[in-house]
Amino acid sequence: MALKRWLYKGGRPNIIAKLLNNGWAVIHSLGIFPNYLVTLEVVGRQSGKLISFPLVMIVMNGERYLVSMLGQDVNWVRNIKAAGGKANLRHGIREEVFLEAVDAAKRAAIIKAYLQIAPGARPHISAHKDAPIAEFEKIASAYPVFRIAARDQHKEI
Repeated sequence: MALKRWLYKGGRPNIIAKLLNNGWAVIHSLGIFPNYLVTLEVVGRQSGKLISFPLVMIVMNGERYLVSMLGQDVNWVRNIKAAGGKANLRHGIREEVFLEAVDAAKRAAIIKAYLQIAPGARPHISAHKDAPIAEFEKIASAYPVFRIAARDQHKEI
């Protein structure tokens, strides 16, 4: 647990975490591990280059979600916002997706389910995976959650 916190000290990946993340992004995108291990590809808000992030996807009630274990001030969340929600999801195939922010009042159950399948996130989220839903309601606003929609099904307003 202390090692995982050290890798992301200050909410940012250190050089070792960056190298590990790059390796996991490649592995997740190949589709050889369980389908909830995915790679998110998004255009960097500063570089304009396609950047890859290994993430754990949660499926609840037929909907797919991504959770930011490090909170709101992380690159993939800022890049998604800058890209207007447009991204690619990879797990064996590349899927063009739209990520829609989930209201904080609806995040608690998703974050709790996420912790059940994402042990690497547990040191970073301040509620225990087996805590009552009320504990997740208290912290939900600190951890962005995005609903994944197929880009061709998303209607721009």
